[in-house]
Amino acid sequence: MMVQYGFANPANWRVMKDCNQCGKCCIKYGGGDLSATKDEIALWEIFNPEIFKFVKNGEIWFDPESGTRLKKCPFLELLPKINSLAPNKYTCIIYLDRPEDCRHYPSLVPEMIRDECEMIEAIDLVKPKQAQRRLDLLMKGSRPPSYS
Repeated sequence: MMVQYGFANPANWRVMKDCNQCGKCCIKYGGGDLSATKDEIALWEIFNPEIFKFVKNGEIWFDPESGTRLKKCPFLELLPKINSLAPNKYTCIIYLDRPEDCRHYPSLVPEMIRDECEMIEAIDLVKPKQAQRRLDLLMKGSRPPSYS
C-alpha cells in the first residue's frame, strides 16, 4: 500500500514508500540497543508473561534460561519466501505489544540513511527537509505526544 499526502501544492506531492519488512532496523537494534519503559515491563509481567520472561533487572532481551543478553530480538521472525528470488522479509510476533523504542522508529531521516532504511529514496537525500516532513506525517500516530 502506498500513501499519498495532500500537500498544498500538488506539484510537491510524492508517494512515500511503505516499510518493506527488510528487518534492517530490527536486526540492528533488536539486541542490547533497545529499552522498555517500566510501565511496559509491568504490563508484560501481568498480561504477557511470554514477553516478560525475556526481561532481566528492567532490561530487555535476555535468554530466560541462561540469563545472558541476546544479540537479537527473540520476537523477530523471518517469513517464508514466496519464491527463491524473493528478498527476505521479517515480522514482529509481538508487534502490538512491542517496546516504545520500536514503535517510535524511525524518527529522523538521518537515522534512516545511517541505518540504510529501504524506505529512503534518492530524492530524500537531495531534499531531506521534505523527506522529514513526510516521515513526520507517516509516523504521527506512532510517536509520543511530547514529540515535536
